[in-house]
Amino acid sequence: MAATFRVGAFGYTVRGDVGALPTTYNSMVEHATLHDDFDINGAGGTALVISVESAASGWPELVVSQRFEPGPEAGFFPGALLVPENHLLFIGAGTRLLAYDLRSVRRVWEDAAETGFWEWKRHDDVVLMSAELEFAAWDLRGKKMWTAYVEPPWDYAVRNGRVELDIMDRKSSFHIKTGPVTRERE
Repeated sequence: MAATFRVGAFGYTVRGDVGALPTTYNSMVEHATLHDDFDINGAGGTALVISVESAASGWPELVVSQRFEPGPEAGFFPGALLVPENHLLFIGAGTRLLAYDLRSVRRVWEDAAETGFWEWKRHDDVVLMSAELEFAAWDLRGKKMWTAYVEPPWDYAVRNGRVELDIMDRKSSFHIKTGPVTRERE
């Protein structure tokens, strides 16, 4: 089943097509400043096309096309988060994580989410990523601050700059910018 979302904010329109290529795909790719293709024509996985168009353009400047696993049939859905003040777009789908600078229209980095991506959330000047077996943080310029191994069931809350993490009823608390204490740091 194909699904499309379109969100306009801060001078950008971000469009996502999940499950099928948009009918205008070839034209989008032809006009894009950057087309980042992660084997969209390959077999397996779920098709995802994320495109970003600025208010000054008639076509998307950025087109990211990929196939991702695990996908919606396993409860994993793609997500994107825009940091408008730095023109930075975070994308997560399956196990692939990406960040793009929308001003220079370039990929900033590619990373992987352990087992499968769940969601992005912004808390003040920190972007948090939740995955099946990983919890991680980036600053608003796209620099990774920390990562932590987790396992379901797990959850977290952010209060007063602290993360309250619950992994299988084992609770911990740490500052959002420094991350959890690991044995190497003790």
